[in-house]
Amino acid sequence: MKSLAVLGRTAVVLVVVSVAGFVLTLALRVAGANEVAVFVVAAVTLGALAGLVGEATDELGSRLGPASTGVLQSALGNLPELFISLFALRAGLVVLVQTALIGSILANSLLVLGLAFLAGGWRHGLMRFDAAPVRTIAVMLVLAVAALVIPTVATSPGGPDQGHAAEISVFVSVVLLVIFAASIPYSLRGGLGASVPESSIDAADRWPMRTMVVVLAGAAVGAAFMSDWFVEALRPAMATLGLSEAFVGLVIVAIAGNAVENVAGIQAALKGRIDLGISLIQNSSLQVAIALTPVLVLASLFVSPVALTLALSPTMLVAMAMAAVLGALVVFDGEVTWLEGLMLIGLYLVIAASVWYGPPVAA
Repeated sequence: MKSLAVLGRTAVVLVVVSVAGFVLTLALRVAGANEVAVFVVAAVTLGALAGLVGEATDELGSRLGPASTGVLQSALGNLPELFISLFALRAGLVVLVQTALIGSILANSLLVLGLAFLAGGWRHGLMRFDAAPVRTIAVMLVLAVAALVIPTVATSPGGPDQGHAAEISVFVSVVLLVIFAASIPYSLRGGLGASVPESSIDAADRWPMRTMVVVLAGAAVGAAFMSDWFVEALRPAMATLGLSEAFVGLVIVAIAGNAVENVAGIQAALKGRIDLGISLIQNSSLQVAIALTPVLVLASLFVSPVALTLALSPTMLVAMAMAAVLGALVVFDGEVTWLEGLMLIGLYLVIAASVWYGPPVAA
C-alpha cells in the first residue's frame, strides 16, 4: 500500500482500473463471453493503460528536462496504438489500421484540439499563447500530411505511379522516418518541445526511478496483451454491432489509442496552459504522421498478408488535408476561443458521419 501511495491518486486509480480490466478481460475470454463485452472492457482497459503511460512519462520528463517531455509524451503515448495496429495487421485488418492512423490525425487535430479550445475558452475566455513554437509544429504537420497525400494522387488512375502503391508508400515512409530521426535532436535542443514548460512536480513528490521503470514496463506489457485481445474481439464485435471497418478505425480505435494526449491536452487547457495543450495535441498528430504511420507501412511487409499503403479514399484524402490546414490556421494568430473549438468538433463529427454507413464487417 505504501508503494501505491507514492504514485498519487490519479495513478493509483489508473493502476486499479488497468489491473481490474486486465483480469476481467481474461475472465471473459476464458468464460467464452460475448465478444462485444470483451471489446468494450478491453477498450476501457487500454485507455487506462495509456493514461498510466502518460503519468509515468510526465514523471520521467520532469527529470530529463522540458524539451524531452513533449517528445516522450508523444512517442510513448502512441504505444497502445502501435500494438493495436500490429495485431490488426497480422489479422489482415488493413483498412482498419489505415483508417485508424488517419483517425488519429483527425481526432487530435479536430476533436481533441476542439475540446481543448472549448473547455479552456469556456472557463478562461479568450486564450492567448506564444504562437511561434506552436506554428512550427503546425507547419511541420501540414508538410507531413502533404507527403502522405502524394501517394494517393500519384497512384490514382492515370497517375505516374499507378499500380505501384506499395513501392511509393515504402519510399515515402523511409523519407518520413529520416525526417523523424532528424527532428529528435532538434526537439531536444529546444525546437518542437520548446513550448513544454518545466514540470510542476515537486522533487519530494517525484516517483522513485525504480517505480517509473516498473510502471512503464508493466503498462507496456499490459498494453501488448490487451491490444491482442482487443483485436481478436474486434471483428466479431463489429459484425454484431453492424459497424463498418472504416468507422471503427477512424473513430473508436483512433480515440482509444490516443487517450494519453486526449486527456493531457484538455487538462492543460482547463488549467489555462493552452500552449502546452496545443503542443501535446499537435505533437501527437505529427508523431503519427512521420513516425507511427511509416513504421507500420514497413512492418506490414512482414506481418500482414496484405501490405499497408498510403493510397487513401477521396474522403479520407480531403478530410486529412483539411484537418491539417485548418489546425494550422486556427493557431497561427496566437489566440483561440471556445467557438473555434466548437467548429473543429463539428467538422470532426461530419467526417465521422461520412463513414458511418460503410459496409458492415462479416463475422
